[in-house]
Amino acid sequence: MYGDPVDTPWLSEDEEHAWRAFRRLLTVLPARLGRDLARDSGLSPADYEVLSTLSEKPNRRWALKDLAAKMEWSRSRLSHHAARMQGRGLIDKEPDPQDARGCILRLTDEGFGVLEEAAPYHVVSVRSRFLDHLSPDELVALRKLSTRIADLSD
Repeated sequence: MYGDPVDTPWLSEDEEHAWRAFRRLLTVLPARLGRDLARDSGLSPADYEVLSTLSEKPNRRWALKDLAAKMEWSRSRLSHHAARMQGRGLIDKEPDPQDARGCILRLTDEGFGVLEEAAPYHVVSVRSRFLDHLSPDELVALRKLSTRIADLSD
């Protein structure tokens, strides 16, 4: 627990407005980006995350356990999702020599092709729904704030 709720002051009006606006952003932006992604490529945000992450890794491979940690998913959840992606020919699973119970996810050539087709549309969506609305200084501030908050330990 982060503190005693009895001793924690209520949010000020400014804090409450900022928190509610941020919560709304966390709801509407991913939903809109997800709809665009599905419309333009047939991929879900999770599909895109898996494909894009694997595309950046050496040999387009990464341990399921490490990708699950990055996505903040359980191994089981990612394993089920990966099985569906494997059924669509986007990725393959290989035994993990470091973890007998785990596996390595590998981006297939077909999966890479799907990603290459989806990426330009996704960038247009990210720009029009997010980046184009921020100044260069706001982008720097947002990156610093996001990194600081995301990197807090659990």
